[in-house]
Amino acid sequence: MAELRLGPLLRYTDGSRATVWVETDGPCTAEVRCADGARGAAPSFRIADHHYALVPVGGLTPGTATEYEVFLDGTPVWPLPDSGFPPSVIATSTEEDGMRVAFGSCRWAAPPAGGKDPVGPDALDTLSARVAADPAGARPDVLLLLGDQVYADEISDATRQWISGRRDLERPPGDQVADYEEYTRLYYESWLDPEVRWLLSTVPSCMIFDDHDVIDDWNTSAAWLADMRATDWWQERLLSGLMSYWVYQQLGNLSPDELAADPLYAAVREAPDGTDALREFAVRADADPASVRWSYRRDFGRIRLLMVDSRAARVLDEDRRTMLDPGEAAWLREQVLDGRNGDEDGDGRDGNGRGENEDEGAGGDGRGAYDHLLIGTSLPWLLPHLVHDVEAWNAAMCGGERGARWARLGERVRRGADLEHWSAFPSSFDSLADLIAEAGTGPGAPATVSVLSGDVHHAYVAEPSWPERAPDARVAQLTCSPVHNSVPLSIRLGFRFGWSAPARALGRRIARHGRCAPPAVSWRRTGGPWFGNQIMTLTLRGRSARLRLEQARARRDGTTALRTVTDRELS
Repeated sequence: MAELRLGPLLRYTDGSRATVWVETDGPCTAEVRCADGARGAAPSFRIADHHYALVPVGGLTPGTATEYEVFLDGTPVWPLPDSGFPPSVIATSTEEDGMRVAFGSCRWAAPPAGGKDPVGPDALDTLSARVAADPAGARPDVLLLLGDQVYADEISDATRQWISGRRDLERPPGDQVADYEEYTRLYYESWLDPEVRWLLSTVPSCMIFDDHDVIDDWNTSAAWLADMRATDWWQERLLSGLMSYWVYQQLGNLSPDELAADPLYAAVREAPDGTDALREFAVRADADPASVRWSYRRDFGRIRLLMVDSRAARVLDEDRRTMLDPGEAAWLREQVLDGRNGDEDGDGRDGNGRGENEDEGAGGDGRGAYDHLLIGTSLPWLLPHLVHDVEAWNAAMCGGERGARWARLGERVRRGADLEHWSAFPSSFDSLADLIAEAGTGPGAPATVSVLSGDVHHAYVAEPSWPERAPDARVAQLTCSPVHNSVPLSIRLGFRFGWSAPARALGRRIARHGRCAPPAVSWRRTGGPWFGNQIMTLTLRGRSARLRLEQARARRDGTTALRTVTDRELS
């Protein structure tokens, strides 16, 4: 009899449907039964001797929250006996309800050694405890995890010991994950945390990868990639990373309609063992990144979320270096502008451009398709000014602006200092600025455009301004990380200095040396920087938007709590 190994994770939800992801220890039929009679079932599929199911649940009533149970071959496996947590629920909101969008990134999941957590309280654990203590109270309607859900290159002592029983850690990649089985261990360690496990069972989630989901500095440059491909371990590491990401994260990002139309999902489910089909997909994604789209769209009533792949979609050749390949950039533009002026283009595209959610608000009243645009990208678009100028300078050096010697130095600096954000791709930085200004200007403009990011292990708010036009929408870069990690004092001081007036002057001098063109926008920091394990929440209702940042703090009694650092209107 199959047993539940991991999950359930509540992933996609809309007004009447949901998907629930599970991992089991053997083949079975997984079933979700809701208290209001809604239900769904799906046979498990097999990848590399692991078994999974993504259960579609239909017949949900909009604007309700219903408890659910999970069964494997008719045997109840969730909720766990004596779990101590309230029942898991599937909540379906309506447009009138508004929406709470919580987000963050960078969660190192290693359990505390000896009861003391070396990086402080986990913000997701603390959020889970608060929701569990007041199940009927305010809770996130969706949780956006913006990268580094697992750390393939920074493993815990327990995982290191487990890997040492499989292979020799003296051989590359040493004490980092090497294959699919070791990736599954990372997810098992991260998502088996009792608080996080319950939270993910009752709050829908959307996810996108960043570098540590595969390796630090993933796709930093063409030279970096060539060096990695010259090793005898990189290909297996990358393919396993992409395969595990598809199983554990990407599948749950998709709607039931998208899943039904996905040929890879069909092939994996129809085969006795889907490993070969999934591996062939990963090989193709490695050989031709433009052949696969990891980005996706979700519409929540009049709120549009675009989760953008800013890792695998890069063009790395120095003479045409961009954050997004041409197809990805065109997709982003299409999704941002689809129905924006209240004039449907008639393509009926859904959250992945494949035919689902019609834009409910578009029409002849001049309203656009959405009131709020959320662009989720793991890497911040707007950085401290000194960091931005150094990255732009570095891109110019690596591109040969000052000759071969400077190009070689620039590559060493780029890797050593992690200079790989949007500002390290100047044309892409400017293109995103132009697209945001276009989306936020004129009839049908949304009330807010928010770029949601993580990666940099601190939180801040930055607001841009355009030299020749002022968008009608309120535009903000909202950065929040880590959920559970640390940042050295030297880096804290560096980020604080990076926003200062002397740093801006220094940055301008550096940019002049690189002969860098001025960026398409200017910006100012309007909040932060804040350091700690933290989570941001956007509360969106009608055309209003409110931002709250909370940090996890330890209490004297050994418990933790979320303390509000800032709470402000955005619109």
